[in-house]
This record gives sequence, structure tokens and C-alpha cells, in this order.
Amino acid sequence: MYIMLALIAVLIIFMVRNGRKRQRAAMEMQNNLVPGAEVMLQSGIYGTIEEVDAEANRVTLRSGGSTLIVHRNAIGQIITPVDAPEEVADDIAPDDDPEFGERIAEAGKNDAATNEDAESADGSDADKA
Repeated sequence: MYIMLALIAVLIIFMVRNGRKRQRAAMEMQNNLVPGAEVMLQSGIYGTIEEVDAEANRVTLRSGGSTLIVHRNAIGQIITPVDAPEEVADDIAPDDDPEFGERIAEAGKNDAATNEDAESADGSDADKA
């Protein structure tokens, strides 16, 4: 009797664990639906996502020469995901902002003079060789 109850408990634990794993995979796939990703619908049609409308749960796909509008849940799997765009660092750090009235061009001239000094030092080394 105890063995049967233990087996049923183990079976229930595995069912809950598998359900959570599937739910997590489905949420990850829904989060990766971004324009440019190549996907396959549950019907087997391949296409590239052009637009995602989260409010209406619709996805606009381009497949060959056709454009399809399908429900988000109709997407079976993502074939080629789109990498997240890398953030481009600004040239000026936040603490290096110019003071009020200070001109950025003057700072650029100072940097150019420093670069010319560095180039002349490199050029003199090249002349010696």
C-alpha cells in the first residue's frame, strides 16, 4: 500500500516538473518573437517575422512573396533567432559632459593636438628604423 502511494507521489512530482519546464520553454519562445527571426508555424510554413502586435496577439510573417497574419500561438518554433542589438557606448562619459557655455570643438582641438604629438613620436621612431 505504501509503495503504491509513493509511486503515485513520484508520478505527480514528475508531471508538475514537466509542466513547469514546458511552460518556461513556451514563455521563452514568446519572448524571442522579434522582427527578423525566422520561424516555423505549427502547420509547417516557414517565414520571417516582420511585425509583432502584442496587444492583439498577432504576428505578421513574410513567407516567400506572401504576407501572413497569424496568432502568436500558431508559431511552432523559432528556427533562426535574432540576437539582441548591442548597446553602443557614447563617446563622452557622463562625468565628462561640457560645462555650460564650454564648447565641445575646443575639447576636440585639444585631443587633435595630443594625437599629433603621438603621431610625431611614432613617426620619429619609424624614421630611425
